This record gives sequence, C-alpha cells and structure tokens, in this order.
Amino acid sequence: MNRIELRLRSGKQLIPFLMAGDPNLEVTLDLIQMLQEEEVAAIEIGVPFSDPTADGPAIQLAAERSLRKKTYLKDVLLLGKQAQARGLDVPLILFSYSNPLYQYGFQELIHDAHQSGFEGIIVPDLPYEESLALRALAESYGIAVIPLVAPTSGARMEKIVEGASGFIYCVSSVGTTGVRTTFNPEVELFLNEVRRVSPVPIAVGFGISQVEHVRYFHQHADSVIVGSAFVQQIEAVSHLLTQLETRSEGISMLRQFVRTLKSK
Repeated sequence: MNRIELRLRSGKQLIPFLMAGDPNLEVTLDLIQMLQEEEVAAIEIGVPFSDPTADGPAIQLAAERSLRKKTYLKDVLLLGKQAQARGLDVPLILFSYSNPLYQYGFQELIHDAHQSGFEGIIVPDLPYEESLALRALAESYGIAVIPLVAPTSGARMEKIVEGASGFIYCVSSVGTTGVRTTFNPEVELFLNEVRRVSPVPIAVGFGISQVEHVRYFHQHADSVIVGSAFVQQIEAVSHLLTQLETRSEGISMLRQFVRTLKSK
C-alpha cells in the first residue's frame, strides 16, 4: 500500500499545494518543513508551466512568477532531494502538466522522482487512456499516479478509479481551480458515488479556501486539497518570506493559516 494512502487512512486530513519557486526555491523548502511540522497528509509540489489549463488565476500567477526565476522540472526534483536531506517524512506529490514530463522522458522522470523522494504524481491534462504507460512505470517504483475524477466523468468513473493507488483526486466543480464561496449541493452525491466505487481514499480539491469548506468536505471525503487559497496567502506575505530577517514571521503567519484550516 502506498504511503500516501496509509496517511489518509490514518486520519491525516489536509493536502496543501505549493508552487515550487514562488517566491523562490529556498522559501519553498522552508514551507515544506513547516507543513511537515503541522502534520499534513501530503504536500503537492507544482511544476510551473506556461499554459496551465486547469488552474485558476492565483496558481497561474504563481507559475508565472516562478518561471520568471527560471524554475524548471529538474529544479523541482532537486527540491525533493533537499527536503529529504532535511529529514522529510511527509510524502511529496509532483503536480505537473504533461508537456514538461514528455520533454523530460517518462522513464527518466519516474526514476529521478523516486530518487528525489516523490511518492505520487498528478498530471491534470493526461487522460486516463494515455496514462497507462506512465502508471506502469510509476508502479514499478512504488509511485502513485493519482487520477482526477469530476462530476462530468460519468460512466468513465469506475474505469478511472480501477487499480488506483494513493488516493482519488475529486474535482469539486467543473472548470479551473480558484477560490470559491459556494459549491453545488450535488457535489455530495458525486463524492459519495466516488467513495462507493473507489478502492483507495478520496480527496477533494478545487476552490477550498475556508475552514467551513474543510469541515463540510470532511463529511464526504478522507482529505481536502487546498491550493489557490494557500498560494494567495504565500503571495500576501512574500515580502516577508524573501527577506531572511523577516522570513520566520511570514512562515508563522502561513502556519497559522494551516492551523485554522485544520481546526475542528
């Protein structure tokens, strides 16, 4: 059983998303350390990409900021190694669009991701039918290729979740990611159906930004993924994070945000 799955089954209920290199890679490394201390279930590390079709404005802007600093896939993998050297125990999940992965090469990617401590991978623009080669490679290294299902998945849902490892990423609504204030009430029916057919835990993401959202979705999912809201919080304190003398203050503010999301 993949370690990500074990942590979700043990009650770890929060999966934050970080855009690698925003505001810089050194800060990203420090934020990974903070999130480990806060005992999150896993950490998604985004690879910046110029055309992120599934991401809302906050994550798109974070990717643009990171790309301007020339952050590439190889840098994100190195980040994993550096986190391991610090004693990282929380599973890392690589979040990347397919283009950088094809350019890197699937075989080399999975080998290097394993060496860098990544235990899961999410590729939002890679359809299930085109992911089989990547899944086979990843499984041989114990890396979970985490599938996404949405309310529009319909009859394909059972096929997508069959043989999954890690968890199922449930998209809370149709469209791109981004902070939302309300969710369609039918999302409950969707999550309950995914749970019924899934062999692994389920986590819900897209638009979760408040502790009330977290509490609501914990009734229907094993974990929640917070992306845009956390990225926005990082941007808001980036002036503190980029200065060594104020970085601890900025990290403390982000720690408090994480603790608020985790509060029962």
